[in-house]
Amino acid sequence: MSYKPVIGITLDSDVGGSYSRYPWYAIRHNYVNAVLDAGGIPMLLPYAYDLLEEYAHRIDGLLIPGGFFDICPSHYGEDVTHETVKTNPERTNFEFAITRKIKEQKKPILGICGGMQLMNVIFGGSLIQHIPDEIENALPHEQPNPRHEAGHDIDVVEGTLLHRIADSQIQLPVNSAHHQAIRSVAPGFIVNARASDGVIEGIELSEEGQFALGLQWHPEFHISNVDKSIFNHFIQAAKK
Repeated sequence: MSYKPVIGITLDSDVGGSYSRYPWYAIRHNYVNAVLDAGGIPMLLPYAYDLLEEYAHRIDGLLIPGGFFDICPSHYGEDVTHETVKTNPERTNFEFAITRKIKEQKKPILGICGGMQLMNVIFGGSLIQHIPDEIENALPHEQPNPRHEAGHDIDVVEGTLLHRIADSQIQLPVNSAHHQAIRSVAPGFIVNARASDGVIEGIELSEEGQFALGLQWHPEFHISNVDKSIFNHFIQAAKK
């Protein structure tokens, strides 16, 4: 039997009111199923700081999902917060802590949508707080159609890890559900994809030897075969 790597997945949470009257954790099925389908074992990570070392020891890779919230602009040095920004400090603080641990250990990291933005901020990058206010003639990055359908295309940067994962394809259809984007890329990371309006759609760690990939879209919906390939490569990297 081949080794199945354990993939830690951070969770969304709330104090109550939407899913339950009591505090809850949650994750969409397709994040977990994408890991299972690619041959990994999902391990859901509650916000237990006293278990950070244990989490980091037990998991072989980390998946940071998206969510319906934003990172507080103070984390990237901005004093003014746009009126559309909604934060979840409890989740953000835990994800900062576990992501730093995993990067220190050089284990694979996959950040999706808000997870990519979090990766970028943790390691020194910044964000555009609200795309429509800053990018002229921006695409509808909060697409009106369902997320299991494509919203727009992206252009992949040749020579990147994403380019290799995409089997050298340079244009891909993706879904889109975000109102923020990367402004400045974190040191040590490079851009691997952009939309036609210039919005950064993907980043990756530039140094060899560690899989750290951030994607602005949601590949867990498997819009294309490349989305499936992303999870397959992530799981393979976690086996090493």
